[in-house]
Amino acid sequence: MSQPSTPSQETASTFGGATLAQYLSDLAAKIPAPGGGAVAALHAAQGAALVAMVGRYTTRAKDAENRPVIDRIIEAADAARARALALAEADAAAFTAVGAAYKLPKTTPEETDARTAAINSALIEAARVPAAVVDEADEVLSLATELFPIGNPNVVTDIGAAADACRAAAASSQLNIEINVASLPAADGDRFAAVLLRIEEIVARADGLHADVVHAVRG
Repeated sequence: MSQPSTPSQETASTFGGATLAQYLSDLAAKIPAPGGGAVAALHAAQGAALVAMVGRYTTRAKDAENRPVIDRIIEAADAARARALALAEADAAAFTAVGAAYKLPKTTPEETDARTAAINSALIEAARVPAAVVDEADEVLSLATELFPIGNPNVVTDIGAAADACRAAAASSQLNIEINVASLPAADGDRFAAVLLRIEEIVARADGLHADVVHAVRG
């Protein structure tokens, strides 16, 4: 059996073109990225893919009256998946930029000021990307919730799995936002307060949808 290729020592593979084995190899490697932020984005992408899949399985004759809604959900989920995949790429780039900023010289006051500005800018971007992942998780969870009562019951557990993926995306993004905000001046960090509060609500909604799916399965 062939072995996964050796990960780069500097940067990871692009997510759109990497095999799953290569992605996991890069994730396990001692390289700056991918890391937890990319994982969070891919959780959101997987949740979106599951929602779209359930929609595409909802093709029974009795589903005809809901076809416009289901088609809209599929289209929205496909778009969210593409955005989340792009955010996985953006997170890896943002994390790498933070590391590069910290390596800037600081031998003169001018260099120190420039380094501080570069670090803060990189940290803001590194927090902005997981905040955008939270937006995607929120939308995908809303789509899953809307699809749940009208989706094909034979694949209802995939709605629950989508909810769990959204929960993981939001909760993991919280960690990445928090650690970057902690190193920012208060005025810059405060801009992420609202999204951090939303995460608690998203997690509660995801848990509720999971429970609803379990109830549906048990009858």
